[in-house]
Amino acid sequence: METQTPDSLRAVYLTAEDLRLAASILYNAYHYDAFFQQTLPAANAAEYEQKLRAAIREELNELWQQEQPLIGLFDDERLIGVACVVTSSLPQGEGRYWHWRLKMLLGTGWQSTQKLMQKENSILEHLPATEYGIIQFIAVALTEQRKGYGKLLVQAVLGWCDEQPELEGVGVFVTEDGHSHLFREQGFVPVVELNIGQLTGELLFYHSHTDDDVYQ
Repeated sequence: METQTPDSLRAVYLTAEDLRLAASILYNAYHYDAFFQQTLPAANAAEYEQKLRAAIREELNELWQQEQPLIGLFDDERLIGVACVVTSSLPQGEGRYWHWRLKMLLGTGWQSTQKLMQKENSILEHLPATEYGIIQFIAVALTEQRKGYGKLLVQAVLGWCDEQPELEGVGVFVTEDGHSHLFREQGFVPVVELNIGQLTGELLFYHSHTDDDVYQ
């Protein structure tokens, strides 16, 4: 997959060499994320940061090992944004593989691992599709934000989705109004409001254009 934009940026699949930088971009972007702050209880900032790094590292490595779509937005050779999608081909929630559970437990603790799976269970219960993708992570490097790159990343994910004939669409869980607005602008529609722990968010879903073509 390769997407060219009017600004001569490119969206392509990440390689193994990109994973460390991708993890760094995600860590910085999700550092103050409400879900992770709720899910990764810690006695101090250093412990929280350690758990967040572990959670992102293990999830990113799992998605890579399971050949899930990891999309990078590059400015020439410089990685400036990352979008990670998990598809219905990979067990989630209570169906997570035991090795993922073990690594996540060692990195974040039992309580946090359980909360991560509970979030996935809530999303899976309300997705309006049986063959789908879920945006697990999406982030732009801190120094490149507010330049429209988030919109390009979302468009790259949707371009990938429309190229997958077996998929009915892609979902995303958001907790901030600004993020909800961004996804809605790109064709996502609200499905349901979800309460996960003490956090309230919104499940949005994009229906693949390949589904629309069936009815034309």
